[in-house]
Amino acid sequence: MRCPFCGAPDTRVIDSRLAGEGDQVRRRRECLSCSERFTTYENAELNMPRVVKRDGSREPFTDEKLKSGMMQALEKRAVSTDRVEEAVARIKRKLLGQGEREVSSRRIGEWVMEELRGLDQVAYIRFASVYLSFADVQAFREVIERLEKDLTPEMRKHQMPLLGDEEENGQD
Repeated sequence: MRCPFCGAPDTRVIDSRLAGEGDQVRRRRECLSCSERFTTYENAELNMPRVVKRDGSREPFTDEKLKSGMMQALEKRAVSTDRVEEAVARIKRKLLGQGEREVSSRRIGEWVMEELRGLDQVAYIRFASVYLSFADVQAFREVIERLEKDLTPEMRKHQMPLLGDEEENGQD
């Protein structure tokens, strides 16, 4: 590994440990010429499947595009970047686990909805409204009701209610 400070070709590894969800190796290195220290991250190079769009066109999978779409839905929501990156990593593992050379954008969209459902209800609704092309307010209402009904106790404790607390509305 070439030193980013002086350009010398020789560095030595001082420390190595797992990073992320165990799919990266973090290495602390020292330049043998200038003694500066720096960190590198090592990932396995995997061939991601191509994404088949609704119109039949194909494009390479990019996790940046996936993360960008999720971040748009999560805009101004209290969800950490680490949690989003973990969700992206889970989706990438699913993609690789399929063992297919191509995967439909529809399947990826369903996985994104699953992840957003666990991260933030409002982001889930935002993404679903675009992804499912809601036609009217009734479509929103149906998804919100289904979401409220299907939330696990674990998911409930991490999220604010969508339509206000039942006790505040005078319903018991």
